[in-house]
Amino acid sequence: QVQLVESGGGLVQAGDSLRLSCAASGRSFTGFTMGWFRQAPGKEREFVAAIIGFGGNIYYADAVKGRFTVSRDHAKNTLSLRMDSLKPEDTAVYYCAASALTGMAITTPKYNYWGQGTQVTVSS
Repeated sequence: QVQLVESGGGLVQAGDSLRLSCAASGRSFTGFTMGWFRQAPGKEREFVAAIIGFGGNIYYADAVKGRFTVSRDHAKNTLSLRMDSLKPEDTAVYYCAASALTGMAITTPKYNYWGQGTQVTVSS
């Protein structure tokens, strides 16, 4: 059974940092594009960051560029998201996802597997 399990969310103040982790199991995701998305109340799920399986190219949404850092460990089958200088507008449920596409994928339909999400709340 393929599973993506996020952890590391919580309640922090503006300007603080958090590190989210995603543990993948059930298969190897080497070669998959791995991404982070987020969904705030009343809003659609939006792309945050992604890293391609082969080559390791990385892409960030403009809203998080310069503040968030995505990384992956192929050996451990994990994906991480380091979030610095957090803002109240970063408050959302954050989801880890895996896409079988070999190129960059920034839209939700391109992802085959999803985690259950972890809540990040940033107070002002």
